[in-house]
Parts: sequence; structure tokens; C-alpha cells
Amino acid sequence: MAGIVKLMEMNHVKKTFDGIGVIKDISMTVGEGEIVSIIGPSGSGKSTLLRCATMLETMDNGELIYMGERAAWNDENGKMVYASKKDLKRIRENYGLVFQNFNLFPHFSVMKNITDAPVSVQKRDKDEVLRTGRELLKKMGLEDKEKAYPCQLSGGQCQRVAIARALALNPRILFFDEPTSALDPELTGEVLKVIKSLADLDIAMVIVTHEMAFARDISDRVIFMADGVIVEEGTPEAVFASDNERTRSFLGRYGEMLK
Repeated sequence: MAGIVKLMEMNHVKKTFDGIGVIKDISMTVGEGEIVSIIGPSGSGKSTLLRCATMLETMDNGELIYMGERAAWNDENGKMVYASKKDLKRIRENYGLVFQNFNLFPHFSVMKNITDAPVSVQKRDKDEVLRTGRELLKKMGLEDKEKAYPCQLSGGQCQRVAIARALALNPRILFFDEPTSALDPELTGEVLKVIKSLADLDIAMVIVTHEMAFARDISDRVIFMADGVIVEEGTPEAVFASDNERTRSFLGRYGEMLK
């Protein structure tokens, strides 16, 4: 990470549910413009790590930093504390999140889904936000869906609207939590193509995915998680050619697809 601005740091993060350690002492960083894919078997803690990073889950232990500013940390008694509500509001403006099930507002049109938060939360100029919304819809190939409602769209179209909504907030980092898991194979390719097209925007991306070929092709760095820990991380070339037994076992079934 030398010479790269750190946008986010997670240090010694732990999270348990019902006494079971789901995240066990994980540390990771995300640099400016970096694309990081997180892969691993189901139940390895990938989505929980993302939810801790975006503060949808509270951590039990550790430190979370955005742009050099602490969002969460352990106090002198070891208790987990979070920054003030005012500071967290500002910190949250550094990132956007795309969910696996879209989470669009069903009673909002496509354009209102995209523009509501920038106008009502970020207090940006409505005309400027509308212009941005239309540009994003064009980039998503949805310029004719501005007035449509989510129920009138396919799953792939809904996910592209969700991506546009996240981008409208002008984030420094975009988090994707298995963005294609709710889609059939044909729509999966459509959404992955859109995510690949975002690389030229120079926004950092953290992508939890089961799409191995996609992770290999798009990432600057791949993190392989299993049983709540980071087993291995490195360039896609290094991870996908790893000699680590656990990594090879997981990737073995994808071997033919990745050739």
C-alpha cells in the first residue's frame, strides 16, 4: 500500500453471533481507486465483514477508519465505541453500498430512488442531482426507465438502478455484497459487465462475490476468507495460482472455468 492513499482501514476486527466467532481478528485496507474482491465459501464471514465495514453491524472489537478518521475503536476499558452521530454522518458519505437484493424503494420511481438521498440527505442542488441521475442511467443503459417503478423492471435492471443510486452519492468507495446472487445466469453477466465498466471512474470497490472469473479479471487484489479469517490475499495471479492447501481446495472446483 506504499504510496497509495488509504481510504479505509479495519484493524483486528472481531464479531460474534450467539457466542460463535464469525469474524476472528481480521485486518484489511482499501486504497484509493483499488478494486478488492473478497471470495470464500458460504459462511466464511464475507458479508458480515462488509456489514461491519459499512456499520450495518456493530463490531465486538477492533478499529474502523475512513480517510484517516476513526469511526469505531476500543476505549481504554476495551469497550467498543463509535464516533458521534454527526461525525458518522460525514464518514458515511465516503462510501456507497449495493445489496444483493437491490433494496430499492418500491413506491419510488427509478429517478426518485437515485436522487432522493443526494437531495434530502446530502442537501445537494436538485437540478444538478437530476442531471447526474440521467447521466448514470445512460451509463447503466436505462435512460428510458427514468419514470418506471422497480416492479416494472427485471432483476438485472433493478440491480443496475441500485448501482446508479450508490454512485449518485459520489462515494470514494463502493461496496458490493454479492451483487449477482439474486440473479439468473443471463442477468448476472449483464450486471457484471456494468460493474466492470465502473473501473474507469477510479472509485475504489470492495466486492464480495462467488463469481471467480469476474474476481480474477477485475481485481487489483483478492482476499480469500474461510472460517472467519483471511487465509490469503494478494494479486489475482498469486491467489488463483496459490499453493495454500485451503485456497486450492476452494478454488479447485472453479479450475476448469478459469482456464
